[in-house]
Amino acid sequence: MTTALQILVDGFAISAIYALAAVGFTLMFGVSGVLNLSHGGIMVIAAIIGWWAAGQLGLGTYGGTIVGILAGLAAAYLTYFVVVRPIQASRKIPREETEIFLLTGTLLWGIMIQVGMAALFSDNPVTIRPLIDGVVNVFGVRTPKNEIMIAAVCWIVIGLLWLLINRTRVGKSMLAASINPRGLTLLGFELSRIYFLVWSIYGTLAGIAGVLLASFLGVSTANAGQLTASAFSIVVLGGLGSVSGSLLAAFVVGYLETITAYLINPTLRPVPALLLLVLVVYLRPQGLLGRR
Repeated sequence: MTTALQILVDGFAISAIYALAAVGFTLMFGVSGVLNLSHGGIMVIAAIIGWWAAGQLGLGTYGGTIVGILAGLAAAYLTYFVVVRPIQASRKIPREETEIFLLTGTLLWGIMIQVGMAALFSDNPVTIRPLIDGVVNVFGVRTPKNEIMIAAVCWIVIGLLWLLINRTRVGKSMLAASINPRGLTLLGFELSRIYFLVWSIYGTLAGIAGVLLASFLGVSTANAGQLTASAFSIVVLGGLGSVSGSLLAAFVVGYLETITAYLINPTLRPVPALLLLVLVVYLRPQGLLGRR
């Protein structure tokens, strides 16, 4: 019974982190059509730079967390301007082949990030000190207050993102860009500005998710591929472009990974989610809440 409750509590925290990261991943695909396979690398940059700033630069937990988030944002900008935008703007790449070039380019970029960060900081796991100390009793399970704070921060940020998208003119322009980008340009909007804004939001969310993950479980450069795989599984499982589907799928994947870590083997965490992804592709290609 205690193990089940521990899974329930820990699974909620990791699922909230996955949900936060997946929302940005989904928003970017829905608006700009880019599936960024360097996603895990960007989260790793945020986590490791945050850890380095907190310890080596002496900025402390909160200072390091802020620096880590900014590092994630900078990594997202670098990905956009160095990899994504040149491919999209290239006249040598046939329009119908742009997507496969973007997938390949971001995948290779993610590998470069992983290798580069390992060379600079080693591939040992790093952990950012808890944002808040102490433990509380949740359903009879002693739970670090840090876990509760992580889940709360994730859902607060997701809520703020919802307000931005649904209650502001800028957010509605992003929704319009995901539905009819050509029509939006005819109304005088510049798609390049909207895409830049989307990448800004994505980088911030990936940065926050990366530093929170480092504060919860710890992160190493070897996690980059696993984090990308988890995000990709969540987005496909929920339905490409469906934010609500990604939120639901994040909890499915998060709890699957937590159950696997507790009851089978921590090294096999991502396997059940990937197997589920294969089943979904065969049985329901549009995902849980996707329309296509």
